Amino acid sequence: MTTARSAPNLAIFRSYASKPNPITLPPAILLSHSETCLTVFDAFPKSIFHFLVIPRIQPPLSARHLTDLRSLLRCEKSTAREVLMNLNEEANNVKKMIEEEMMKLYKFKWEIWMGFHPISSMEHLHLHVLSADLYSPKMKSKKHYNSFHPSLGFFLHLKDVLSWFDAVPSYYQRMIKLDASQYQSLLKDGDLCCWQCDRALESMPRLKAHLQDEFGKLTTREKAKSERKRKRTDVPVSSVQAMVTDDERPEKVARLTPSRGDDSSDPTVGVDLLS
Repeated sequence: MTTARSAPNLAIFRSYASKPNPITLPPAILLSHSETCLTVFDAFPKSIFHFLVIPRIQPPLSARHLTDLRSLLRCEKSTAREVLMNLNEEANNVKKMIEEEMMKLYKFKWEIWMGFHPISSMEHLHLHVLSADLYSPKMKSKKHYNSFHPSLGFFLHLKDVLSWFDAVPSYYQRMIKLDASQYQSLLKDGDLCCWQCDRALESMPRLKAHLQDEFGKLTTREKAKSERKRKRTDVPVSSVQAMVTDDERPEKVARLTPSRGDDSSDPTVGVDLLS
C-alpha cells in the first residue's frame, strides 16, 4: 500500500508535462511556461531560489523518451540537442527572474546553477535552476547536499552536457551512458565538504551553520561594495568641477563621473517566489 500511495508522486512531473494548458496548474506550483517547457517551484528547495524546468511532452517525443536525461540522450542526437536547447532558453529566462528577485530582496546578485542529476527518483526529465548557496532548511542529508555540490561530479551542469554534442563521437557515446554505478558512490563517499572553501565538516548541522556563515559573509561583502559604489556616485557635480583645473584634460572628469549604466536593477518578480 505504501508503494501504491507514493507512485503518483514519482510521476508528478510527467503529469505536469502532459497538460495541454499548463496555466491550469496552481500558481503555487507553476512559475512560467512556454510552448516547449514549463517551470515549477521545487517543493523541497535546496537553495534560497530553486526551480525545475520540465520539457513538455510533444510529438515526436513520448513520455518514455523524456523519462530522464539518459533516455533523452538515447534519442536521435539532433532531437536530444533541440530539447536541451529549449530547456536552456527557458532556464535563462528563469535566471533573469531570479536575478531580479535577488536584487529586490538582497540588493545584489550571485551565481545561478543549471544542471541535471544523472540518476533521478522522479519519472520525468527536469533541469534544476538554483542559486549558488545551498543554504536552505530543506537541505537535510549528505546525499542531498552532494547531489548539488557543483564540483563533485553528480550535478551535471547544463553547459557541460551541451558540450558533449560538439565532442568527438566516441566521447559523446561514452558520456551519454550515464552509468549509475559511476555516480552512486559520489553521494555517500568521502568527506562532507563546503562547496566554496573545501573545508571538511563533521556533520550536516555543522555544514549548514558553516554555509549560513558563508552566505552572511557574502552579504556583508556585497553591502560594503554597494555602499562604496553609492558614495562614488553621490559625489556632487560642483565638487568634481572644483577638483579640475584649467589645464586638466576632460578625460579626468569622465573618470570621476558615474556612468548611466551603473544602476542595472529592474525588479519585476514578486516576493512569492519563495512561497
